[in-house]
Amino acid sequence: MSFLEEIQRRRTFGIISHPDAGKTTLTEKLLLFGGAIQEAGAVKSNKIKKGATSDFMEIERQRGISVATSVLAFEYKGKKINILDTPGHKDFAEDTFRTLTAVDSVIVVIDVAKGVEEQTEKLVAVCRMRKIPIIVFINKLDREGKDAFDLMDEVEKKLGLHVTPLSFPIGMGYDFKGIYNIWEQNINLFSGDSKKNIEETIAIENIDSPELENIVGEKPAQKLREELELIQEVYPTFDRNAYLDGNLQPVFFGSALNNFGVREILDCFIEIAPSPKPKESDTRLVEPTEEKLSGFVFKIHANMDPKHRDRLAFVKIVSGTFERNKPYTHVRLNKALKFSSPNAFFAEKKEIVDISYPGDIVGLHDTGNFKIGDTLTEGETMNFRGIPSFSPEHFRYINNADPLKAKQLEKGIDQLMDEGVAQLFTLEMNNRKVIGTVGALQYEVIQYRLEHEYGAKCTYENFPAHKACWVKPDDAKSEEYKEFLRVKQKFMAKDKYGQLVFLADSEFSIQMTQSKYPSVKLFFTSEYNE
Repeated sequence: MSFLEEIQRRRTFGIISHPDAGKTTLTEKLLLFGGAIQEAGAVKSNKIKKGATSDFMEIERQRGISVATSVLAFEYKGKKINILDTPGHKDFAEDTFRTLTAVDSVIVVIDVAKGVEEQTEKLVAVCRMRKIPIIVFINKLDREGKDAFDLMDEVEKKLGLHVTPLSFPIGMGYDFKGIYNIWEQNINLFSGDSKKNIEETIAIENIDSPELENIVGEKPAQKLREELELIQEVYPTFDRNAYLDGNLQPVFFGSALNNFGVREILDCFIEIAPSPKPKESDTRLVEPTEEKLSGFVFKIHANMDPKHRDRLAFVKIVSGTFERNKPYTHVRLNKALKFSSPNAFFAEKKEIVDISYPGDIVGLHDTGNFKIGDTLTEGETMNFRGIPSFSPEHFRYINNADPLKAKQLEKGIDQLMDEGVAQLFTLEMNNRKVIGTVGALQYEVIQYRLEHEYGAKCTYENFPAHKACWVKPDDAKSEEYKEFLRVKQKFMAKDKYGQLVFLADSEFSIQMTQSKYPSVKLFFTSEYNE
């Protein structure tokens, strides 16, 4: 297969939603249809030790939530599909925001009973800003929930989307009979048996034929005809170009837990979703079809396998091909690196690959060379921007609870911070370490992982800071800057990369600082690759 054909058959997308909308379950069922797994793990039931395929950290299995983005790949109908399953919990939103820099399209999962929730709004706003094509999947139709039209209205109003249904439910909750697939013009009957891997579909050429009554019954048939007529009047006809430009969002209905409506979304997705798209760097627009390799690190995961202490850097390939044992330039360090065992993923299974194409995600074993946002090229100096590190909103001192394990603690903190889970600040005054996170749940995750992966124990105590502000003076030698450093010395710290940070104790303090020291600029994000 030629290089261009390989690019055309790639589909790289992320699945986003509020916690508990069924995102991880949908991911599993997509894998099931792709023949990548034989049976799905019951995600929520902690009795079943299998757990969900994409939740491979111990803490995720115990909590039943995803706390790290996982990468899964499979083949389906001649297409190579790369899924990035992201955490829904707001405390891990930073990981999700960064993952959105590596996808070409997105599926948003919405719970039929809860409708649009706050976390979904934030994530969709980022997708809209970046003009990422979105497909909406309304999940859990076997439960009682909101009316389908009301839900689509809510999606339009709250998320600012412009939707058109490509499948539609016949009844809902207890009366749920199945789904009419507008895209393929067939009916998929719901049996409620989650053990059946694939439901049967019945082709219906003409919705007015009496055959419909025989299949779903008289009342549901009549109601479906009325609803489909209403859809034609109210919603625009699906237009692929409008979808690709981020101006139209198709909606599908289903029940991921029961494997229902999943094949419909997958079959339509591989036809309409974009193949890898060009990406803007700080010097130019990079096309996927260029021969020379370029790619960027959007995630680092320490201890993918606790037995081997390995650290993987996840690289999204933007252009060219990534070949095993070929030297590439690490732009920030300006040095050539070779990789003897680049990995392709399938949840916990990793395979060594000889060649990867644009759109693929490659895992590179890392001994500490990479940080998030790093760029790999074949010699060209450029960086892919827009991979944010947010200003933390929670701050705690971290203390060593076991003096004999100081080295393990240091190594553990160092590696976990590289993952972008949290940020480490060292106070200028007394060198005490402060950990800043976007969400409070991250402290539990850090504590748990330090103990179980590094054999180190830590305790926390509160540090009275409100926000981290990165400091950039107009003139580092000015009297104004010197006075700022003297007055604020108690709150000055260095981040992991040696950049100066002002840990402000209140919003008022930030405003006062800005008006009193106008030549000292404060920033609330630090782009990793500066």
